[in-house]
Amino acid sequence: MTSGVRWTFGSLLGGAALTAAGGLGLSFYADRIAREAERLVPQDGRHMQVPGARLHYVDRGSGPAIVMIHGLGGQLRNFSYGMLDILSADHRVILVDRPGSGYSTADDDGEPSIAEQGAMIGRLIETLGLDRPLLVGHSLGGALSLSLALERPDLVRGLALIAPLTQSQDEVPEAFRALTAIPPSLRRLVAQTIGTPLTRLTRERSLQAVFAPELPPADFATRGGGALAQRPSAIAAAAADLAAAGAEIGGIAARYADLAVPVAILFGRDDAILAPALHGHRSANEIPGARIEVIEGGHMIPVTAPAATARFVAEASAGFA
Repeated sequence: MTSGVRWTFGSLLGGAALTAAGGLGLSFYADRIAREAERLVPQDGRHMQVPGARLHYVDRGSGPAIVMIHGLGGQLRNFSYGMLDILSADHRVILVDRPGSGYSTADDDGEPSIAEQGAMIGRLIETLGLDRPLLVGHSLGGALSLSLALERPDLVRGLALIAPLTQSQDEVPEAFRALTAIPPSLRRLVAQTIGTPLTRLTRERSLQAVFAPELPPADFATRGGGALAQRPSAIAAAAADLAAAGAEIGGIAARYADLAVPVAILFGRDDAILAPALHGHRSANEIPGARIEVIEGGHMIPVTAPAATARFVAEASAGFA
């Protein structure tokens, strides 16, 4: 009996040691992948501390100001596939990494809500001394833009929303469904161990799903900043953002009648992530004076159709002056 107990205890210790060693190995692997991603996609801009976060942003050009906010799992290079060069010829364009994404970090490894992230962008606008910029939000960045405009309409002259998340929906898009399986209390641990290898294994399929029906560009990992999404910090932040969006978007949508700034919405006709009928046409009907335009393309039109998307933003900027 005693020997059996000792053998069982020893086996448990051995199993725990192997598990710990495996977890440590995965953690080292994740750190290596993160360093490689940061080598491939270095910082493009500068940093500013605002209450709750240290924000990484790019500031280019002169003229009427435009602030651009990326979507779930993205970063500011999502707008550098042609849009930045086109718009900065006649505008002052500020691209911002949301807290936890790209090179922006939330204070104390926090997980700010959509409303809190909107407030942080608002403080960036104030600190930079921008005169009521046009706020451009892609996907989840659209929800953040709507939240900021509802809370601080005095800060922005209008919204130009690109394939925005605007309504509650029953199902999470398949490309992001794995993020919902991570328990909130284990986000950092899971991201630091199995998150990175799983992301690398599924990255091609996930990218194809996000870009569908179009194909992702071969250089999206570098030119579009996609490599940074494999870092443990980005995986944990994306899981937290997805949960926050699901919890908050219904409350945001309930206030659309109160929006006091002009709104324009652009969608790709074949968006496979967010349905144009729900997130575009329905919201345009609920927002006073909103207009919607639909072009050929999928969810990632800032990358796949940069000229058409930049034209939409420039027209909104001129029309909302």
